[in-house]
Amino acid sequence: MKLIYIVIDGLGDLPIRELDGETPLEFAHTPNLDYLASKGKLGLMYTVGKGVSPESDVAVISILGYDPFKYHVGRGPIEAHGAGLNMKDGDLALRCNFATLGDDGRIIDRRAGRTLTTEEARVLSEAINSEVRLESHPATFEFKNTFGHRAVLVIKSKDGPLSAEITNTDPAYERIRGMGVAKRKFEMVLKKCIPLKDTEEARRAADLVNEFTEKSHKVLDKHEVNERREAEGKLKANIILSRDAGDKVPKFFDINERYGVRFVCFADMPVERGIAKLAGMDLVDLPPPTKDIKADCILRIEKLMEVYDSYDCFYIHIKGPDEPGHDGDFKRKAEIISQIDKFFIGELTSKISLEENLICITADHSTPCYLKAHSDDPVPLLIAGDKIEPDGLRKFSEKTCRKGSLGILDRGTKLMPLLMKMFKEAMS
Repeated sequence: MKLIYIVIDGLGDLPIRELDGETPLEFAHTPNLDYLASKGKLGLMYTVGKGVSPESDVAVISILGYDPFKYHVGRGPIEAHGAGLNMKDGDLALRCNFATLGDDGRIIDRRAGRTLTTEEARVLSEAINSEVRLESHPATFEFKNTFGHRAVLVIKSKDGPLSAEITNTDPAYERIRGMGVAKRKFEMVLKKCIPLKDTEEARRAADLVNEFTEKSHKVLDKHEVNERREAEGKLKANIILSRDAGDKVPKFFDINERYGVRFVCFADMPVERGIAKLAGMDLVDLPPPTKDIKADCILRIEKLMEVYDSYDCFYIHIKGPDEPGHDGDFKRKAEIISQIDKFFIGELTSKISLEENLICITADHSTPCYLKAHSDDPVPLLIAGDKIEPDGLRKFSEKTCRKGSLGILDRGTKLMPLLMKMFKEAMS
């Protein structure tokens, strides 16, 4: 018996007028998801809690069974861990975006138009690391691009520890109880980093972030990569937005020891890979996702089958629908969901049997197209397998899941213990 736990990033949404009042999931052609729905139990889940619009790191921590209010230490340290950067307690780690800043100080695009290639970002990162020196306080830093416009920054002070009690320079996110939360409304203006506590550690951290932001902007704005992008009619990647600072190395319990299983993770983004590593999961090396969803899905199925006999539990994170949700592109979101259904779910169910597998499919958060941001709406949840008594519902959607016997989980932390209980029962 195996557990296959699939998280489809940003899957959830809200009804869209142009889709005749359906969500992208409801509108999409999903015969394989619907088949699993007909064989299983359905429900909804608040991945962190009602009223919280979580970032991916907070949500993934929660739905893997870790209380984010206890285990979360900021997205920065998790991204740093996932990207392979060295960090110790007292260092400052931040999640970053390459973005586009106009002459008037306004942010034109928080992701440089989503057109920055990983290779362009690598060249720009090298320039920052070689040309920027921090002088407001004795400190060094390491800046590393990860995928596309995404990056991570680690600052090490020579004057004592730094504090993560600072504000974001990225205006789209705020910090609530130390966790990153997407704002529903915000002004597209670069924010100054401000200490949240009256301590030398916080003041020093804010000074260094502001200095890094200013100096890296000067390097980026005149860089040949950005001059070429501008000549090609693309947005410059000329400013680094930072958010979700952390000053401690995360310490998670080992998920394998807790439940007596062997977990392996399939994920391509540093934050999910970082969380999986911290949880004690093995990682399967995957290339970054491309625009060819069919090829990406088939490759991941092949990788899954290669290690299928070696593990009990498989955590699979699929990025797909989140980006078009952020872009407000509901047709593209529905199209990607259909492709995942055909090329991942369909391929998977053709190679394994429900009699020998417990399959859970859900999302880390909703990314409604009209918001172009994460929301606190509950996500659809499906659990199917040999000994699972089906609800008799025949569609995997937000609307149908509301009628399922799993009800509404008010905390994402409740899912993993439930899955482990079902998994052990299926093995007996």
